[in-house]
Amino acid sequence: MGTLVHTFPMTDETVTSEVVTDVLGHPWRAETIPLPPDDEGEVVATLVSRTADQPTEHAVLHVHGFADYFFQAEYGEWWLAHDHDMYAMDLRKYGRSIRPHQTPTYVADLEEYFAELDHAWQRVTERDGHTRVVLSGHSTGGLVVALWADIRKPKELAGVVLNSPWLDLQGKAWMRTLPADLAIDRIGRLKPMRIFPREVSGVYAQSLHREHAGEWDFDLTWKPLESFPVRFGWLRAIRAGHARVHRGLDISCPVLVLSSDRSVFTTALDEDAHTTDIVLDVKQIRRWASSLGSNVTSVAVPGAVHDVVLSRPEARERAYSEIQRWLATYVL
Repeated sequence: MGTLVHTFPMTDETVTSEVVTDVLGHPWRAETIPLPPDDEGEVVATLVSRTADQPTEHAVLHVHGFADYFFQAEYGEWWLAHDHDMYAMDLRKYGRSIRPHQTPTYVADLEEYFAELDHAWQRVTERDGHTRVVLSGHSTGGLVVALWADIRKPKELAGVVLNSPWLDLQGKAWMRTLPADLAIDRIGRLKPMRIFPREVSGVYAQSLHREHAGEWDFDLTWKPLESFPVRFGWLRAIRAGHARVHRGLDISCPVLVLSSDRSVFTTALDEDAHTTDIVLDVKQIRRWASSLGSNVTSVAVPGAVHDVVLSRPEARERAYSEIQRWLATYVL
């Protein structure tokens, strides 16, 4: 398959974006990116950034998961310490980008996110001068950036790091059958805002948040303990993305896929909640990793949780050492 290189035309929004000190505090910055309105009204995305101590042409652009936003400052600081300027997106209707009139997290097509990723990439490369950029994505964000990288193939893309990417629908086997997909597709077209029934224990977020059983601080309105509702129109978009992965992508740069070594779908705030992926099935992640491209490294990190870089210290140190090894071997 030939390589498609996408160009990003300059737009007025590049000039008029608002830049302020981020909620993470100085020297983190937040840049609001205006996007075309949808049927709910105004739409924006947010680009969070921080520069390394020394000028560098290297950068990383990170995208969060579902019911999430960028608060993983330690992850950003790791990249800063390794000669990469750090950028992270809060996608439309997530985190810093949520507006009162919006349905949080909702899109009807994952390619809607390509608009903010295009704008962000333009800022990181053309405006800020980075020539070697690593694209990073967690969970749903991992699915989104994989699809974007497959289609856009920008010349500055040096590598892709996927942290527990959502590559298939977890749960009982019947949920991944053709009849189930057809039902999701039909309801998602006819009643896109209908809520998909599911049970959320809140254990995952509790295992992370420092006011419960974790060590991390994050905004519980942007990343609620009980998550956000899943709507059929959004799930239809996710399954379409999964189908594209399953048919095979052609990401042309090296890809690193990180995950836990085990999944245990516990609803108790127990040891498994702190040492396994209780959100996604890591067997599915490993199964579909090879469908992303021809140069994929898949690593199972013992003791890691769903967001690998939020694991307990020993597991996340292992994760960072794996990223460093991959960078040194395939990217730098």
